Amino acid sequence: MADVRFLLSGDSSVTVEFGNEISPAINAQIRAFTIALEESKLPGIVEVVPTYRSLMVHYDPGVILYDELVKELKGLMGQLSNIQIPPSDVLEIPVLYGGEAGPDLAFVAEHNHKTPEEVIKIHTSTEYLIYMLGFTPGFTYLGGMSDEIATPRLKQPRVKIPAGSVGIAGSQTGVYPIDSPGGWQLIGKTPVRMYDPDRAEPILPKAGEYIKFYSITQAEFDAIAAQEAAGTYECKRHPRKEGGQ
Repeated sequence: MADVRFLLSGDSSVTVEFGNEISPAINAQIRAFTIALEESKLPGIVEVVPTYRSLMVHYDPGVILYDELVKELKGLMGQLSNIQIPPSDVLEIPVLYGGEAGPDLAFVAEHNHKTPEEVIKIHTSTEYLIYMLGFTPGFTYLGGMSDEIATPRLKQPRVKIPAGSVGIAGSQTGVYPIDSPGGWQLIGKTPVRMYDPDRAEPILPKAGEYIKFYSITQAEFDAIAAQEAAGTYECKRHPRKEGGQ
């Protein structure tokens, strides 16, 4: 905990930096600190935004000033060992792999000297920790992808990638929640709306949860897409078993 730094990040925010690497241990510290901050009911806190290795705290300087806030935040650090982090949920995301839904699947397989079926098996065999959300609303930055299917980004990014596209970039994987430009290798597509501004909770995934992808057929994709359009589809969530993969 000695490496924790408090960094001025504008006139109404402070960044609490827990380290300089991406790791589940640092993520656990961030989650524990977030819980401690929420339980403290500290006045003037507007929003907290977790990232890979830090937490940005937005505050109202009309309620609490920077120096006082940092003093309070430092005081919370001694409580982290007593924080009980609740078990993470696993969010199950259906994916149609290959074809028009995943135009780069064959390249990812060729690059890694595997068959497309082997890439799919590896990609669906892991529970991926959601370290943070960003880039676009609901874009998931996931950890834990096997290096067996790691593939460089496209040399020429696409101008428009359809919402729901599942991609690989280096040793990362993730889902594009809205239509947007991007340079990731697209291996599949989910019919699930990761971001829907008309929902009570617009962003489906949550930082600290895990995502488990599973393969579906075109018929299953179409059926889920129809339920999504009708507002009746609900992704499965279940508590993660300790040591789960």
